[in-house]
Order: sequence, then structure tokens, then C-alpha cells
Amino acid sequence: MTTRELTCVVCPAGCRMTVTLDDGGAILKIEGNTCSRGKDYATSEVTHPVRTLTSTVTVTAPDGKKMLPVRTDKPIPKEKLFDAMAIIRNTKAASPVRTGDVLIPDFIEPGTNLIACRDA
Repeated sequence: MTTRELTCVVCPAGCRMTVTLDDGGAILKIEGNTCSRGKDYATSEVTHPVRTLTSTVTVTAPDGKKMLPVRTDKPIPKEKLFDAMAIIRNTKAASPVRTGDVLIPDFIEPGTNLIACRDA
């Protein structure tokens, strides 16, 4: 049996939770959450953690090169973050770009897009 200590990030309360797992990795109990959202977060974090990726890409504009903030429009599996960053490092956008424009459709995961976070 093992335990994992987590701090919930779903709301500002920041509940400190303890997740107890059996030897096979199945969840036996979750303690410390004050709402069901905390329990859902702990379950996801222990079984299949995901993250929304934020970064920047180079945008070529008539007035020179700039950096454009980008993010995924859905969380992606944590184990795919390094693969995602390798793609982002080689991505360049051409001006004009508008906030919310999809720069890379089906980025890393089907149905997840890399989008612009500001106009450029």
C-alpha cells in the first residue's frame, strides 16, 4: 500500500489530500477533500494526470519577429508535454494572427488545438 499527498488546485481552498493506493495502483481511499470536485481532481491526478500547456511561438510580422503566447484549448496528458514542446519549438506563425486562431489543429491529441492567446 502507498499514499500520495496532493494539494487540490480546483478552487482557492487548496485542500491537502491524501490518496491511498493498493499495490496494483487502484485507489482505496481519498481523504482531505471538502467537495466532490476535489475527489475528482485527486482521482484524475493519480490515474491519468493532464495539463493545459502554455508557451510561445515565433510570429513573423512586417515589423519584425515577435513572440506569440499560445496554449492548448484542452488539457493534454502530462506524459506528452515534452513531445508537445518539441513541436512548439519548431512552430512559426505568420502575421496576422487573432486571439483564438487555431495554429495547429489536433495538436498531440485528436480534438485538442494549439491556439493563439493574443493578436499579432
